[in-house]
Amino acid sequence: MTRIALISDIHGNDLALEVALDDIHRERVDQIICLGDVATLGPQPREVIARLKALGCLCVMGNHDAFLLDPGLIPAYTTEPIIVETIEWCARQLTRADVDYLRSFLPSVSLSLDTSNTLLCFHGSPKSNTDNILATTPPPELDKLLEGQTATLLAGGHTHLQMLRQHKGALIVNPGSAGQPFVETTSQGPPRLLPWAEYAIVNSHNGVIGIELRRVPLDPDALRQRASASDVPLRGWLIQQYAKG
Repeated sequence: MTRIALISDIHGNDLALEVALDDIHRERVDQIICLGDVATLGPQPREVIARLKALGCLCVMGNHDAFLLDPGLIPAYTTEPIIVETIEWCARQLTRADVDYLRSFLPSVSLSLDTSNTLLCFHGSPKSNTDNILATTPPPELDKLLEGQTATLLAGGHTHLQMLRQHKGALIVNPGSAGQPFVETTSQGPPRLLPWAEYAIVNSHNGVIGIELRRVPLDPDALRQRASASDVPLRGWLIQQYAKG
């Protein structure tokens, strides 16, 4: 049996990454793949990058990772002052070695699970790391986002919402967000955070595929302490969100 853990959207939450990885290691997976958005918005961007570098896993380029490499991409995605300020703050925390590490991220990752199943990993969609694939995305729109793809299992993040759906025979999984899981889509208003770290495990054995969506509880007090100790611009919002835990 092959077991692959998928993590995504850590967003500078080193405590959540640590807790998720502890659970992953207990599950004895063969490989970990990160689907991007590792360092921005949260209080500990440097610590997250250091932990990922030590882990040595494959990483996909998320839109927020790209923002740290090319700030000129930000205005096309958001002009929200607090988000722009926070991305800029995160960029100032990183060393040249950290930025070089982000440059090693891949647009996508493809690997064979067995003779009949292939896993394709991306951030938003195979076409763009800012695309949204949701449980409610209409099939004709999915046709456009997945045009030309032949993988039997497709894995993406970006939305901060765990999901498993089928589209024309292919399975689509979103492991959710390790660092900032959302209650609902941002189309419903400002995001509200959930008090756990999310990830997924893909099992493959003799052509049989299994997907497990996992949620690991986090300590709200510890999350508040990490946010309080940082001067990240989103500090107040993070403390408020974790107070609801």
